[in-house]
Amino acid sequence: MIALTPYIGLVAGFLTSAAAIPQVIKTYRTKHARDLSMWQLVMLDVGMLLWLIYGWQIGDRPLIWANTFSIACYTGLIAMKLSYARRGRD
Repeated sequence: MIALTPYIGLVAGFLTSAAAIPQVIKTYRTKHARDLSMWQLVMLDVGMLLWLIYGWQIGDRPLIWANTFSIACYTGLIAMKLSYARRGRD
């Protein structure tokens, strides 16, 4: 029997990570992030960082890959929110 657990983790990680892509694209295209909550973005980033550390400690590759990608997306959103706010677009 094939162990499905790693595949379930990969699919789950892909879907939850890919969910950030439309928001990153929309924010980049519109050049404003006023509707995004900074608290939510920061809390997600910190939570995903903790999941990444946990994944690293237990050697769970899907957890590591998914959280690394998600951290990059949400850190990018935080950077855009700060940048656009400084330019008066937020």
